Amino acid sequence: MEVCEEADSGRCPSEMDANSDIKTHFKVCRFIMETGVKLGMHSVPIATACTVYHRFFQTASLQVYEPHLVAMSAIYLAGKVEEQHLRTRDIINVCHRYLNPRSEPLELDSRFWDLRDSVVQCELLVLRVLGFQVSFQHPHKYLLHYLVSLKNLVNRHAWSRTPISATAWALLRDSYHGTLCLRHHPQHIAVAVLCLALETYGMEVPGDAEAEKHWWQVLSDDITKPIIDDIISELLQLYDLEAKCT
Repeated sequence: MEVCEEADSGRCPSEMDANSDIKTHFKVCRFIMETGVKLGMHSVPIATACTVYHRFFQTASLQVYEPHLVAMSAIYLAGKVEEQHLRTRDIINVCHRYLNPRSEPLELDSRFWDLRDSVVQCELLVLRVLGFQVSFQHPHKYLLHYLVSLKNLVNRHAWSRTPISATAWALLRDSYHGTLCLRHHPQHIAVAVLCLALETYGMEVPGDAEAEKHWWQVLSDDITKPIIDDIISELLQLYDLEAKCT
């Protein structure tokens, strides 16, 4: 058995490196989301950009590849995949301003063109690493369908007074700060964020306790309570991580 000691924290250097990487990925995905909003990207292209980023770093190392450059390339690639095309110039300008808020806008000089070439070359690298598999099935369409179905089951006045829908969408968006999208089926993620939204506001689905199947089993027949609990636990860990990253 290998024994490893860290004088200050009591943790192994490898564990500390892993935690540092997780925080970096969290911050870079926040960078993708915030710059994506400034670029006018819709929610699905932003989700695709985050998924591309996470998939790339499943096998690539932060010690080798600059994460913000990969993120910029993921944004550019996601725009193509989801048919919301973005100009590289706009991506570079918005990302540069995000990372350097006090700097002047980039001029169309050699520095700009070098950065543009880097984004394009990195896009090709990302495509090769991902084996050109860059189309993903996201939970968004499932969540939309599930929300409509659930709305018809509950009291309409209670539904209108409680932001279940907005909360579920926010939880889904936040899930892309981590790698939930790589490890769980999109249907299961959609059900889990809906469960968490309902729990957050203490809303119960009428008749669920007496029914042969829980409402979430009707929506996704292969989901189980442990799967829901695992997804919710991982999502809540992301919120703990957010507190540590601020």
